Amino acid sequence: MRLTQKALTFDDVLLVPAFSDVLPKDTSLATQLTRKISLNIPLVSAAMDTVTEARLAIAIAQEGGIGIVHKNLTAQQQAAEVYKVKRHESGVVRDPIVIEPELTVRQVIHLTQQHKISGLPVVKNGKVVGIVTNRDLRFENNLDQAISKIMTPRERLVTVTEEDSLEVAKSLMHKHRLERVLVLDNQDRLCGLITVKDIQKATEHPFASKDIHGKLRVGAAVGVGAGTEERVELLVKAGVDVVVVDTAHGHSKGVLERVRWVKQNFPHVEVIGGNIATADA
Repeated sequence: MRLTQKALTFDDVLLVPAFSDVLPKDTSLATQLTRKISLNIPLVSAAMDTVTEARLAIAIAQEGGIGIVHKNLTAQQQAAEVYKVKRHESGVVRDPIVIEPELTVRQVIHLTQQHKISGLPVVKNGKVVGIVTNRDLRFENNLDQAISKIMTPRERLVTVTEEDSLEVAKSLMHKHRLERVLVLDNQDRLCGLITVKDIQKATEHPFASKDIHGKLRVGAAVGVGAGTEERVELLVKAGVDVVVVDTAHGHSKGVLERVRWVKQNFPHVEVIGGNIATADA
């Protein structure tokens, strides 16, 4: 039998090493994705529906790169994937889900299951009056009573201020055997939430790609057709770091106009346009 396919040997693909006095520990793979966004490793995942949604975007951002969530979803679904990434890890959760003391135990259990969270600050008239956690909800039989009846009240809460460091929060959580502490201002208004899980994640992934608030970075792809304005608005609201105007031919009027529209309407969000194949483009 005659073989017609070409075969390669190790020597055909070997990159021949040369002398170096640089050690791996002294190297940096950091690179600029955009003017304002830098990555610790030059890795960006494809905006394809078989590739990037929240799960992969989280994993890549934890290692120092960034994932671009694909656009073959409804605008609401795509924004939800972005939101999952932004809420996955941060030094301080700046916008925690809160509840009112009049909610029933049944309603609160539904919220914890829906959002997959185990602690909810209780707020009334803009001020924190308590917190409810899984320990309060576990084994509770009276599901129709107000959550205020079983929550940990404000006077028993261990809290920190915005000026306190994560080390202070970690020390308090260790001392009082807590899973989370609330960040309050001097008028008992909620500024954020710090959890043990977030601190652990930050320790496990020291080179993670994060924004100025300590949240993982994530991008999202959009097109140029109908409904793109609503899509971009929802993505920005979800916290997207970079909008990628993703088309087969980036050197076109529609792409240029869409890039311009995003920049004009959301100047704080970074924009990437493509695909680009020539110097003129």
